[in-house]
Amino acid sequence: MPDLVTRLRAAGCVFAEEEAALLTEAAGSPDELETLVRRRVAGEPLEYVVGWVAFDGGRVVLDPGVFVPRQRTAYLVEVAAPTLTAHSVVVDLCCGSGAIGLALARRHPGLRVHAADVDPIAVACAARNLAPVGGTAVAGDLDAPLPAALRGQVDAIVANVPYVPTDAVALMPPESREHEPRGTVDGGSDGLDVFRRVAALAPRWLRPGGMVYSEVSEAQAPLAAAVLGAAGLTPRVHHDDERETTVITGAAS
Repeated sequence: MPDLVTRLRAAGCVFAEEEAALLTEAAGSPDELETLVRRRVAGEPLEYVVGWVAFDGGRVVLDPGVFVPRQRTAYLVEVAAPTLTAHSVVVDLCCGSGAIGLALARRHPGLRVHAADVDPIAVACAARNLAPVGGTAVAGDLDAPLPAALRGQVDAIVANVPYVPTDAVALMPPESREHEPRGTVDGGSDGLDVFRRVAALAPRWLRPGGMVYSEVSEAQAPLAAAVLGAAGLTPRVHHDDERETTVITGAAS
């Protein structure tokens, strides 16, 4: 273990001891451990190497090439969860691994999750994560693949949209730039291209009083609120100082 920690620390892993323990746990043999360590030392995200990520108190299966859920995004779950019950219907757009929908279903057993993503690799990963809680995942552009019967019936749309402005993508950590699909982080010139589309489609799916939830930067919040208002939704900004995370919500009338 000390040699493993030394190798990881030399590769720039800040939490080398913790990573060494996770890699050892994930490996079925010394040879497999060596393979995993080499992948990590080469710069592959730890979550891809071990095949899962901790999120909102549970594990989420993660495949290479699927957006890695950020720990700060658990704040979106915390904002949305109190408004839902075991009978709620949730749509998880830009679902990636399905982490947000899964976290809400774990908090409210029985809750129905319909997830969608444009990337078939992400959809396959989300389907695996959501199957144990009875959720489904489908491939398509935003709401295009959703069942028409859901229109006007949805209690919450959760959408962890890409919101990094195009010019800022180059400033992101190498692990993200080199291993996650650019489309999962690049939100266009001001970061809100996909968010605008979600705001526009939300009213046709939400029931009266239903809510859309999305993560944005603190600087984007005023414009995001205006976008929701223009779509006929009542906006509200939530901010967590400790995690430096901002969630914007819009209520349907």
